[in-house]
Amino acid sequence: MKKFLIIVSLLSITINHSWAQSEDEDIDFPEAMTYSIDSLLGQYMSKTFLTIDNDCQMKNENPTFDTQVYIERLHRMPTIMEMPHNEIVQECIDRYTGRLRRSISYMLGASNFYMPVFEEALDLYQLPLELKYLPIIESALNPTVTSHAGATGLWQFMLTTGKAYGLNVNSLVDERRDPVKSSYAAARYLRDLYNIFGDWNLVIAAYNCGPENINKAIRRAGGERDYWKIYPYLPKETRGYVPAFIAANYAMTYYCEHNICPMESKLPTKTDTVMVDRNVNFSQLVDVCGFDINMLRALNPAYKRDIVPGATSPSPIRLPISDVATFIDRQDSVFAATPTTAKRTVVEVDDRIVKKEQRTTNNKKKGAQYHKVRSGDNLGSIARKYGTTVNKLKKLNGLHSTNIRAGQQLKVR
Repeated sequence: MKKFLIIVSLLSITINHSWAQSEDEDIDFPEAMTYSIDSLLGQYMSKTFLTIDNDCQMKNENPTFDTQVYIERLHRMPTIMEMPHNEIVQECIDRYTGRLRRSISYMLGASNFYMPVFEEALDLYQLPLELKYLPIIESALNPTVTSHAGATGLWQFMLTTGKAYGLNVNSLVDERRDPVKSSYAAARYLRDLYNIFGDWNLVIAAYNCGPENINKAIRRAGGERDYWKIYPYLPKETRGYVPAFIAANYAMTYYCEHNICPMESKLPTKTDTVMVDRNVNFSQLVDVCGFDINMLRALNPAYKRDIVPGATSPSPIRLPISDVATFIDRQDSVFAATPTTAKRTVVEVDDRIVKKEQRTTNNKKKGAQYHKVRSGDNLGSIARKYGTTVNKLKKLNGLHSTNIRAGQQLKVR
């Protein structure tokens, strides 16, 4: 019963969009295989901690090998998941080691930041460690990227799937962009998919297009549960997804054989977190503590608008260890500083016009009406104009005679 409930829950969510399907169409490669290297190198972590290895003696050319060489290399990789070879896998390998070789160079360097996190999460749930290369084809190791379908972060969670696995998403926070929290959420999701399908190729295919599309393909294939047999019935991108995953494992393992030099990485300074129980804007930290706003954004990618919503619930701010003491010493000043995008908690209303309108409305409701006396007016003519009598006008205005003057305000009812 529990397994059935998990299946029903997973069928209602997806971590990537569904694609229009036709058995005659070609495959679509994962979106991350189209990302510009400039967009990857423009990130703070890349600009700060990655450099091109100028000492690399490898020729910038991609050698070719016999098919049997690729087959043997894939077979030698220490993996639980099968890594078979075919023409589609080969096409993906050729892309990674050819036109995407600079991206592989970047990802080899950036892997020093992220792979330890991925491995710890996967190991906790006893999953194959080769799954650590899934973010290669999901996000190209860009923690803040959003696909055209709305999937976000290193593991490319869709909104509903992320929330289903405990990732907080609102106007200020998107934990899909948090490398640690999203990695553990992804590990749980992969574990649940394996409990359903019992086959790792189907698991990562379902990770791409959703379990409902895998079950649909299985039905159309007459109950077959082999990825390569249901392959013609899968969405276009999913046909390229498993081959791309195999190719990513290959490229990240055998990059030297293809003359790919990893970017040199200088591991970031160790970090720690401080907790705040009130809202803090990054601009306050910049103004008071002198922190680099790009550093704050890189270490705290979950905060979408540079606002830490500590007033909602105690929230962490990750800082280099060397900056933690600075924050502690100046936190009172940080909290007292006015953020650039401060939200007002109390607002005064200029209600003078409103009150005047209310008085006018009340007077009308009470039937009060006035006439401004003009030259030539007398009480008799005014009484006729408003359908009343001279005596009533005298009584309303406290007059003891019929004498009136131009400019005088007379109450007529």
